[in-house]
Amino acid sequence: MEIRDLLLTEFDAEMKKTRATLERVPEGAPDYKPHDKSTSIAKLAGHLAQLPTLAAMVVDLPELDFSTAGMKPLVMESSQQLLKAFDSNVKQAREAIVRADDANLQHPWKLRVESHIIMEGTRYEALRNMLLNHVIHHRAQLGLYLRLNNCPVPSTYGPSADES
Repeated sequence: MEIRDLLLTEFDAEMKKTRATLERVPEGAPDYKPHDKSTSIAKLAGHLAQLPTLAAMVVDLPELDFSTAGMKPLVMESSQQLLKAFDSNVKQAREAIVRADDANLQHPWKLRVESHIIMEGTRYEALRNMLLNHVIHHRAQLGLYLRLNNCPVPSTYGPSADES
């Protein structure tokens, strides 16, 4: 079995859970944040919806330097815009993972900001850590934002208090 097949199984499951969480983000409080040091719910939801774009960069590029990448953060403007972007990003990410064979996934990959190295390892490690684990981390944060806004939190790895 190819490594990508293992990744795709997990990717599909995590993206389904992530979409369910994004579907519940309220539109009425885009500036909400639970603490002054927290990011707003609109920025957090946008970041979560944008994270799958990393897959193609990992698969296709030897490294990514945020200082020269010209990436613009996605900020939620509406549920429709957020979900449309997420669905498109997931589709492109899945296509990138499909075209990555074992040899590709074992190549070195680096994430940096100029000379500061954020992550260095194989492409497989980048997809696991900088994509999947990163999505899971921010999805959990967003789940807390939902709870604090009295929005139902979807089940992820078992039932939530809102779904049994």
